[in-house]
Amino acid sequence: MGEIVIIGAGFAGLCMGIQLRKAGYDDFVILEKAEDLGGTWWENTYPGCACDVPSPMYSYSFELNRDWSRLFAPQPEIQRYLARCAEKYGITKHIRFGVEVDTLEYDEDALRWSVTTMKGEELRPRAVVSGVGALHVPSLPEIPGMESFEGAAFHSAQWDHSYDLRGKRVAVIGTGASAIQFVPEVAKEAAELTVFQRTPNWIQSKPDIDMPAAYRLPGMPRAVRNAVYWVLEARAVGFAVDPRLSGLQKWLAMRQIKKQVPDPELRAKVTPDYTIGCKRILLSNDWYPALGRDNVDLRTEGVAEIRANSVVTEAGEEIEVDAIIYGTGFKVVDAMDHWKITGRGGRKIQEAWSEGIVAHHGTTLPDFPNLFMLLGPNTGLGHNSVVFMIEVQVAHILSCLRMLSETKSTTIEPRPEAMHAYNERLQKRLRKAVWNEGGCNSWYLDAEGVNRTLWPGFTFEFWAGSRKARPEEYILG
Repeated sequence: MGEIVIIGAGFAGLCMGIQLRKAGYDDFVILEKAEDLGGTWWENTYPGCACDVPSPMYSYSFELNRDWSRLFAPQPEIQRYLARCAEKYGITKHIRFGVEVDTLEYDEDALRWSVTTMKGEELRPRAVVSGVGALHVPSLPEIPGMESFEGAAFHSAQWDHSYDLRGKRVAVIGTGASAIQFVPEVAKEAAELTVFQRTPNWIQSKPDIDMPAAYRLPGMPRAVRNAVYWVLEARAVGFAVDPRLSGLQKWLAMRQIKKQVPDPELRAKVTPDYTIGCKRILLSNDWYPALGRDNVDLRTEGVAEIRANSVVTEAGEEIEVDAIIYGTGFKVVDAMDHWKITGRGGRKIQEAWSEGIVAHHGTTLPDFPNLFMLLGPNTGLGHNSVVFMIEVQVAHILSCLRMLSETKSTTIEPRPEAMHAYNERLQKRLRKAVWNEGGCNSWYLDAEGVNRTLWPGFTFEFWAGSRKARPEEYILG
């Protein structure tokens, strides 16, 4: 079986391409909407952009990087690492840049997918692998008057490097994982910085050290990676097993607040009132010091309106600003709502997901033959590296392709009853987890409050149960 289209050239799409080549498949193409590879790590170039997962785990298990400069790699290093991987494994020649996919439609007569690009080009592969990831569609708030603002306004993922922030009055809306990285950098340049926070995050110190020379010794990258894996994995005990076991995590976060926020008023603003782990725990050494600067003002009231040259708070105060930066994250669950995918019998993917976004092992879906999703529903993590999850899913997809070859079949899709049983078990565990019971409202949950984003347990459980597709759970045609 050949003729595979992979969508996206980030960690997921590149991993799929590399493993296809290793398995002897060479008839595939990777379609990438951007002008270079890297996905999230190509698009996000805001000041201070870096990974919040230790570098030894934020890399492929089969291609460890001895050259990380820091324990938490900055964005340019991660993008360069991916480029080296693509070149080393002969993937670059398979990538077509500047090609954005518009629609996927299954042709039942030809047993092929019709993949249409935004430029109107059509490809007709046997199989499609979506490697678009979860963090690539910027989420903008709906605030009255946004379009009337006359100053500079941009999302952190679409940073305007041509705009000089020095000496400007800047408003930042949102205080998530991106904002805690760029706000300290902006605070150094802006004359006045007003940060609008809806909900405070639990934040721990970031042990961001220079990688020691010993790391480059033979065997050390693997040993360090294994150690980091188990340290991160231990955090899942309090998240997925029992939130009461997160005492150490909360103590570390509270120590950070007490150490870095002497002002009692500011301390009250930045201290969360929900269980730690309910929202992603963030890592930073300079977020609290930045908020304590004389030129920075943290506001906890919401934004009611944006005018030509100002932001109006819900309390009615008008704050004049020259620029607005949206640190409001990405569309995750709702990003999939807009996928233009049509399966067997003209069934839209939105119909398949009318009762919620689901997939079998986060990867396959009934009535959508030979369609595979990397980082699909409930494969996200709150404690470890999603690159690990990607590798498990890629192994699952390869086992599906081998099943097709060994049985001389043309199509494969999961049995509906198998998918429903898998997701019932998954949601039963999630209902007891901190992400559902921790008292916060996060992007992990859909409009009905159901967690469609995270894996509910340890990553080694996902590895044990998902790395190989079980023939009895699939329909071959």
